[in-house]
Amino acid sequence: MPGGISDLDKNRTLEQWLEWQLRQVRGRIRELEIKEQQERRRREQAHAALRWKIQPQRSSSAALVHRGDCALYPVQGGFLNREEAMIALAEPDIEACQICNPQTGLQAQ
Repeated sequence: MPGGISDLDKNRTLEQWLEWQLRQVRGRIRELEIKEQQERRRREQAHAALRWKIQPQRSSSAALVHRGDCALYPVQGGFLNREEAMIALAEPDIEACQICNPQTGLQAQ
């Protein structure tokens, strides 16, 4: 075609535009995946804050009850529910962690 754009040039331009679009979509997918992972971690952390865990007794110290999200005793699993944590804290050889203060979530509801 004299003076017009050839089919080859049109298709090359379309290809470049589609590649640009695909890069945009892939970038958005990465953003959404990161956001989803952050949200999942936030939910898991919030759920852990509603549970408790016991750090076993060491030779020089008593066993400790921690909130589920306490970083001083980072374990996954073996969590206690509210009633079990209250029973544990009533034991003479088990103390509450002075950092995470597990009694906060154990007050009467």
